[in-house]
Amino acid sequence: MADRAELTSVLNHIGGKDLPAASGATLPLTDPATGGVHGTAPRSGAEDVDAACRAALDAFDGWSVTTPAERQTALLRIADALEGRAAAVTDAEVTDTGKPRARFLADELPAVVDVLRYFAGAARNLPGAAAAEYTAGRTSILRREPVGVCAQITPWNYPLMMAVWKIAPALAAGNTVVLKPSDTTPSSATLLARLAAEHLPPGVLNVVCGDRDTGRHLVAHPGVRLVAVTGSVRAGQEIAAAAAADLKRLHLELGGNAPVLIHDDADLDEAVAQLSSLAFYNAGQDCTAATRILVHRRVHDAFLAAFADRAAQLVPGAPDDARTDFGPLANAAQLACVRGLLERLPGHAEVITGGGAPDRPGYFHRATVVAGVRQQDEIVRSEVFGPVVTVQPFTDEAEALRLADDVPQGLAASVWTRDHDRAMRASRALHTGIVWVNTHGTTVSEMPHGGVRHSGYGSDLSLTGLLDYTQVKHVML
Repeated sequence: MADRAELTSVLNHIGGKDLPAASGATLPLTDPATGGVHGTAPRSGAEDVDAACRAALDAFDGWSVTTPAERQTALLRIADALEGRAAAVTDAEVTDTGKPRARFLADELPAVVDVLRYFAGAARNLPGAAAAEYTAGRTSILRREPVGVCAQITPWNYPLMMAVWKIAPALAAGNTVVLKPSDTTPSSATLLARLAAEHLPPGVLNVVCGDRDTGRHLVAHPGVRLVAVTGSVRAGQEIAAAAAADLKRLHLELGGNAPVLIHDDADLDEAVAQLSSLAFYNAGQDCTAATRILVHRRVHDAFLAAFADRAAQLVPGAPDDARTDFGPLANAAQLACVRGLLERLPGHAEVITGGGAPDRPGYFHRATVVAGVRQQDEIVRSEVFGPVVTVQPFTDEAEALRLADDVPQGLAASVWTRDHDRAMRASRALHTGIVWVNTHGTTVSEMPHGGVRHSGYGSDLSLTGLLDYTQVKHVML
């Protein structure tokens, strides 16, 4: 805990310097595991955003012409710095989010480091078409060039991970960045910026803290050429409308509402074992969380009983409690949102287990399983983003696919079956950006992560994600 003192006053990082908001305004930072205020962060205004964008613009000319090898070296050193300061990074993340400390160290931090190292290598492997004479006497070649200053807005569920998913490909492609983390969880992003400053020229990576107005100033700034956001559908719609005024490029990773299709030939024991952990990981605050489980009628009751029994054994608890399976909701507003969905359940729905908050400080909620829901119910069509799972029966494959796709979102889905042909049919038919078979939720740096419909467009991770941060130029000789 030696670095905990750093968290009492989070600062912006602009042009290589740690700075308060020009106005002196701050926002409180609340520990969701206790409900108590643990520090403050700047409430940045237009002046701070302008300073950050100007710093990024000034740095772009130099950074954009560095060699891929130089960018690779910088990203590898940043990855090493995160590993070397693991205790401080974990303190920053855990105090803002209430996550179980052991889970963050074992699962999230290694994944974050891996993303940086992946894009370090990808920086030297941009794909391109071969030079050729498509008309007589003239040779055409393609150049992939950085876009410019990238505004990036990240959420509170995985503050460090989502920041790195955005920053790493942008820097690898030669862009400069102004990142605005969530107003409730800025600590790990600002620490990342300070660590990165040891390996990047000033202004290449800037972080401005603040609220929605800060984000609006950033999206509207004339120096920004690409806006990338991970957030809600509502936020994505507002940002898309604002970016259109200046024809800024957009990269939107928005809400999810993942269906899980369990057929009557599935390995139920394996499905229960995996899903009871994955559905409630990070208190269900995950855009790909297994929130809607659709089960064949022949095995519905057996699955529901076993799944609810496992969910009832899960313990929401403090970050340093060894018994903790998942932590609190990230903030009071999200807890109220989850509670509201449960309080408005229709009469035909039944809470099988959970349903309430434990009697303790903080924003905790028990693992909850709801059955008897219907397709048009609010809790089915909305992204819960909490430790709540609905279970619905289906009669045949066609109905399962119809129910799975009959929501506005289309980020991820999984299908559980021993039938290879059925799995392949589902992978074609499901209108989502990701389909897992007999597993759920795993991401890898080499594969894209993005959705369709109200889940947005553009991909994080992979070479696809890297190319999103480039623009193509045709050169004819």
